[in-house]
Amino acid sequence: MPETSSALDVGSADRDRTARPGRVPTGAPAGSSPKDWGMATPSALRERLRLSLWFIPALFALGAAVLALAIVAIDQALTASLPFAFGGTAEGARSVLATIAQSMLTFTGLVFTITMLVLQLASSQLSPRVMRTFLRDRGNQTVLGMFVATFVFTLLVLRAVRSETDGSDAFVPGIGVWIAFALLLTSVGAFIWYIDHMAHAIRAGTVIAQIWAETAATIDRLYPADGPLPDHDVAAAHGGPPDLVLKATAPGVVIAIDEDRLRSVVDADGRSVVVLPAVGEFVPEGGPLAHLYGSWDGQAAGEVRRSVGFGDERTMEQDVGFGFRQLVDIAARALSPGTNDPTTAVQALDRIHDLLRRLARRRFPPRTLVNRGHAVLLERPTFETFVSLGLDEIRLAGAGQLQVVRRMREILDDLETVVPDGRAAILHRQRAALDALGR
Repeated sequence: MPETSSALDVGSADRDRTARPGRVPTGAPAGSSPKDWGMATPSALRERLRLSLWFIPALFALGAAVLALAIVAIDQALTASLPFAFGGTAEGARSVLATIAQSMLTFTGLVFTITMLVLQLASSQLSPRVMRTFLRDRGNQTVLGMFVATFVFTLLVLRAVRSETDGSDAFVPGIGVWIAFALLLTSVGAFIWYIDHMAHAIRAGTVIAQIWAETAATIDRLYPADGPLPDHDVAAAHGGPPDLVLKATAPGVVIAIDEDRLRSVVDADGRSVVVLPAVGEFVPEGGPLAHLYGSWDGQAAGEVRRSVGFGDERTMEQDVGFGFRQLVDIAARALSPGTNDPTTAVQALDRIHDLLRRLARRRFPPRTLVNRGHAVLLERPTFETFVSLGLDEIRLAGAGQLQVVRRMREILDDLETVVPDGRAAILHRQRAALDALGR
């Protein structure tokens, strides 16, 4: 049996012990290394930036710096003061600007402290998974950016103030001082809005509604509403062990799979691919990522690797189950003996009910993608997957809570009126399990 290259043997694409001879890659793409064979999706980068507390403030700070330089240049070019501009002395301008800068630094620290306290409270009372809801909040990031921008603008304008004792002509950027004062008033208004926003955002109902809205949008994007397909389809038959087992070079959670790229890579030499992990599953380093059938070289195997995007945690890019997981975690935490809040659990069930109703008659994409006779087999969730995910754990945790059991019966009653016949048996099994638990 021919030997594979070291780039493939060191975790990029390892031959299975039972692989058939003559069907292994002969090399890796030129200039590549195993670490280069991962897929860095633009959506993963967008998600990371959206979860950061520095990106939006950094953009605000950059914009404030450009604005300050432009305003100072305009002030220097004007020969006459404008009516609304600051008309005081250089010492007066320094005093005003220094006060504004100090106030903005205090505001920024206060906002950061409140945000951290809210994150800690939400993590302990609801679920650690809901922290991303607060981190992704554009309002919080914008308020923090507003304060940073005002601070940066004020410092740069203060730097341009000159008095006659400095050995040069006196210069007071009147327009700059006026804009700094206007930014201060805007920041005060933003701070009042921020306090009101955080007081409402920390409520369980608000967090649940935000998770529901994001999950519903993902459902509408991934599952078209033009009639259901069978939840299972016939998997491609490969007639033996894989010719190649592609392994993960680093641990991570599968956050996206590029189906178009997979289709294109199998369109040659009778190739077929079976992607083993589903979106949202964790893959350890060296764990099997895909089974490859047919004739493969290093470049083609690298394309399969680049079609699977990894991240540190689950996202909503292609993972509807992550939305269900967050709602179930909130309900389970509410039903724990230490919390004992069945009303919050029912609020989560209300949103789960809506999501399941949306999925009840939706088209679920097939597991097998075919391109000119060549197959790509993916692990996909089914309607039963979402029903079990949304109801099983809450049923067990809330067995002794009357309003939880009653709400679950109402959910099953309603879903049975909208699901097609092929999916009704799933609900019947759920009802039987609920009845058995009650007995």
